[in-house]
Amino acid sequence: MAANLMKALCYDRYGGGAEGLKHVEIPIPTPKKDEVLLKLESASVNPVDWKIQKGMLRPFMPGKFPFVPVTDVAGEVVEVGPGVQNFKAGDKVVSMLSFRNGGGLAEYAVANKTLTVKRPPEVSASESSTLPIAGLTALQAITEGAGLKLEKSSTDKQTNVLITAASGGVGHFAVQLAKLGNIHVTATCGARNIELVKSLGADEVIDYKTPEGAALKSPSGRKYDAVIHCATSIPWSTFEPNLSENGKVIDMTPGPRAFLTSFTKKLTFSKKMLVPLFVASKSGNLEYMLGLVRDGKIKVVIDSKFPLAKAEEAWAKIMDGHATGKIIVTSE
Repeated sequence: MAANLMKALCYDRYGGGAEGLKHVEIPIPTPKKDEVLLKLESASVNPVDWKIQKGMLRPFMPGKFPFVPVTDVAGEVVEVGPGVQNFKAGDKVVSMLSFRNGGGLAEYAVANKTLTVKRPPEVSASESSTLPIAGLTALQAITEGAGLKLEKSSTDKQTNVLITAASGGVGHFAVQLAKLGNIHVTATCGARNIELVKSLGADEVIDYKTPEGAALKSPSGRKYDAVIHCATSIPWSTFEPNLSENGKVIDMTPGPRAFLTSFTKKLTFSKKMLVPLFVASKSGNLEYMLGLVRDGKIKVVIDSKFPLAKAEEAWAKIMDGHATGKIIVTSE
């Protein structure tokens, strides 16, 4: 590899899936004001990555072609740009890159200092790279979307929560976060992952392919105060009869129908609500999640790891939609 060049994967048009990714050598980026240059150790792929490639967020994303995708990364600071005082070369960090600019499927990437935090030595690069989108989405859904507390109190009434697709990237974090509070968790997943989800703390687990699972019925007959909805293609009519009087559904992947339902419920002053969720990245939340992993309160489930040279295989797997936990691309 020539000096000042790095290996990366990119695509130069919408569509194409894993076959649309190309292995290239491109210039190592230079950090600008308030940016740091990272030598990447690990990157985590997310469904939004292939959705951007498919054109589902056009014309806003990506910012330009050719585009190096993926936003969730961990690595080592090798250079800091003007205005950066809280990081120095050699710092181990985790960062969320911008959706418009991407950069994660490469040997190096530039990250904004405001969405970069230092990584505790007890947390591996692979573990930390799973947190920016999946971990923060789960955290925000429970604490802000559903308004639940993540600490147990003998004075608080137990809350009943349903988490769909509980063995996935967001879902497996949501189960564990919910169990930090005074929350009874019902979870759905495929039959092969039932024992895993139970081990993460779920009180009752339903196979989503069974009639009971498709209907989202609690085995103990509970009504849900909140639903952390990490799956897709479940209509409001399935949720509504399972909700408590003031129950709400926090939708991770809202489509047009979800927005229409949300608007209609507000318009009719319904006590039962559907809340579309949009993640706001905050460094404080990322530090909080890193602390939970460091302290053993949250376990990161990694489905599989691929070297950068085979990152297109990770891309194909995330598009398939049946990963258990998170899919990682390493610099090795």
